[in-house]
Amino acid sequence: MSNNRGVFLFIARRLAFGVLTLFVVSLVVFAATQLLPSDPAQAILGRDANPTSVAALRAKLGLDHSALYQYSHWLKGIVVGNPGDSFNARIPILDYIGDRVINSLFLLVLASAIAIPLALWIGSYCALKRDSTLDNITSNVMLALASLPEFVIGIILVLLLSVRVWHVLPAVSTIGIGAGPWTDMKGMILPTTVLVLGAVPYVSRVVRASMIEVLESDYVEMARLKGAPEKTVLWRHALPNSLGPVFQVIALNIAYFAAGVIVVEALFNYPGIGGALRDAVRVRDIPVIQFLVMVLATVYVVVNLAADVATVLVTPRLRTRMQ
Repeated sequence: MSNNRGVFLFIARRLAFGVLTLFVVSLVVFAATQLLPSDPAQAILGRDANPTSVAALRAKLGLDHSALYQYSHWLKGIVVGNPGDSFNARIPILDYIGDRVINSLFLLVLASAIAIPLALWIGSYCALKRDSTLDNITSNVMLALASLPEFVIGIILVLLLSVRVWHVLPAVSTIGIGAGPWTDMKGMILPTTVLVLGAVPYVSRVVRASMIEVLESDYVEMARLKGAPEKTVLWRHALPNSLGPVFQVIALNIAYFAAGVIVVEALFNYPGIGGALRDAVRVRDIPVIQFLVMVLATVYVVVNLAADVATVLVTPRLRTRMQ
């Protein structure tokens, strides 16, 4: 009972810290957008707009209020799920970019669903066959991939599979307006592959190192002495006990997906939050900028909270300390 209470208190503390983190991020985001060099109303109306029109638009957008009032009004809207209206489109933000957020989340989930199991399998297999020729080749390939930025990987894949060598995949996304990304799965292959190739090297290398350490432990050696098959030793004894640090790296890579997806979307003209954020910055659409940054921050906080909880649940010694 005390063990469960300790885990519950840990989760409550991490949840409170996550909420505090998002609050601090909201302060930073709001302050940063307030410091943008141009006036949003002036940017919407153009340089030749007369001061009266600019003042009227500022009043309509709520920009004539104090910064404290603007922040509290905006934060209340974020909390209740109503982030306000787009300055540029003059419609609710959720209607304006809701489809783009869904598109990016779909790409994020799809890439994670492929990259994480693949990295676990590669890292575990290399640990089992460590110092073999296959392990050395795989390690060098993973190191090479880890050194390449996403846009370089993307350009290479486009040249190989779309433009120069083979013409088997579209070079850009062809998702129509209002259509979900699942309607063009062929066009999802290259963006997803770029994200997967960017994440797998890091996770697989951590899995390999953690797995090797566990495989050399006393309880794994005892399982082998009892005659357990090597696959049983690997999947039942070694892998579960090596997942603690792996969860942390997985969380960081999912957070990397949330940020790296912006680069990938720009490269493949994918209709996600990357293009929406770029357009919002260009026209000084402050509410959209604030909302998208908070979405990215929320993804980061949630995946790290999930990783911390999962680490405690799969690590007996951590649960023991919480008793």
